[in-house]
This record gives sequence, structure tokens and C-alpha cells, in this order.
Amino acid sequence: MAALNRLLRTRGLLSSSPFTSTACRSYSSPAAESERKFSFGGSIGNNKIPRKDPSERDVQWVFLGCPGVGKGTYASRLSNLLGVPHIATGDLVRDELSSKGPLSQKLAVIVNQGKLVSDEIIISLLSKRLEAQEAKGESGFILDGFPRTIRQAEILEGVTDIDLVVNLKLREDILVEKCLGRRICNQCAKNFNIANINVKAENGNPGIYMAPLPPPAGCESKLITRADDTEEVVKQRLRIYNELVCSSHHVTNLQ
Repeated sequence: MAALNRLLRTRGLLSSSPFTSTACRSYSSPAAESERKFSFGGSIGNNKIPRKDPSERDVQWVFLGCPGVGKGTYASRLSNLLGVPHIATGDLVRDELSSKGPLSQKLAVIVNQGKLVSDEIIISLLSKRLEAQEAKGESGFILDGFPRTIRQAEILEGVTDIDLVVNLKLREDILVEKCLGRRICNQCAKNFNIANINVKAENGNPGIYMAPLPPPAGCESKLITRADDTEEVVKQRLRIYNELVCSSHHVTNLQ
């Protein structure tokens, strides 16, 4: 657990941001505790994912939150700090889109309309990524944007142990502004943001300041906007996400 020790020495990284609130918990149950004593395999789709004792692997964390909240920013920074792979389901979808494979045309329609990609497609893409990671000998991960449904959460919990879940939150008007300011360099594929957000504190609400994340000189002329980063699509994605979250909370509370 060397990676976790490195994190503990630099604790406070997440809470340093004034525009996010986090809710964290570990998955634990009597069954899970007994299962941790053994090493056995589970499967996502048709792929086998080995379950390892926590003492023999790096951290396995999940970052949740609505589109544009900053999951990727925090997950990527912690990924570098901890030395574990950052696996973003959004990136998996975009990689599949750019591959021009059998799924690309279907995914293009879904993404450009701001709709959620089905569980079947997401699970298939994620299982391939985890299988490739295991083949390379990589240990641990930070999942970004998965799970998004109860079914996805149940599948994930059934095949591996999740040590920590972080849920990020941000006001919707700020989320829209952030998403509209996102840019990608079409050469190096790095992400930047031209939005300059400065909301004054009022009515008991804290102020929110988010400086732009400008590109270096070499990327300035190569910036592009994601096809789904239009105001109409962003608001549609947020609406669907909020409906999904409310539905999930309702189902969970009934159990």
C-alpha cells in the first residue's frame, strides 16, 4: 500500500478546492470482508477480472459526479501521485469513436445528442480496458465516471473491492460555463479550459473562483471543442444525470 501512504503524506489535496464538496465511503460488508482473505476471479461481460487482496495491490477508487464537475482533473492528478491508472469511461468512449470501429457510428449519435451510453457498451469497453491492464501487470485504478447506475455498481462490486468513493458536486450554472470553456489540443490530446469563473459570495453562499487553464504556446492554434460541449447538449446531459441520480436514490432508499 505504498501508494496510499504517499497520499496520506499529502492529505488535503481534495479539500483544497473551494468549489467542490466530497462525500467518501468505503464499500464493506461481512461477505466482502471474508472474500478479501482469498484471491478469486470475477467477470465483467465476457472478461475475467481477478480480485486481489488489498495488501497485494494498489488503491481501487471511484470518482463520481455530474458531467464537467472535475472528476477527470482530480482523478488524473491523484493517478500521477499514486502511480495507478486513471480510467475514464468518457475517454474509453471517445477512443472507440476515433477508432472508427463497429461501435463508432452508434456511439457518435448517442454522444452528440447528450444521451447516456448503455450499460452494455460501457461495461464492454471497461472490461477490455481492465483486462489489458491486468495483462500489463498494472495494479489498482481510479475509475472516473463509473458506475453511473445501480446495475453498474452491483456488477463492479461483484467482481472487485472498491476502497473509496468520492462524489464531487458543483452548481449547475458553473458546470455549464466550465463545459463550454473546455478545449482539447488536437495534437497532444491534453485538456484545457478558457473559462474565467469568478462568482462573488452572497446570501450565505461561498464565492467561486476558477482561473482559466490556458494551453502552452505550442497548443494555442490547435485547440478544438468537443462535439458534445454545446450549451444544449451540456444541459441535456445534466438533466439526464440528475434524473438518473434521483431515480437511483429512490431505488436505494426502498431497499
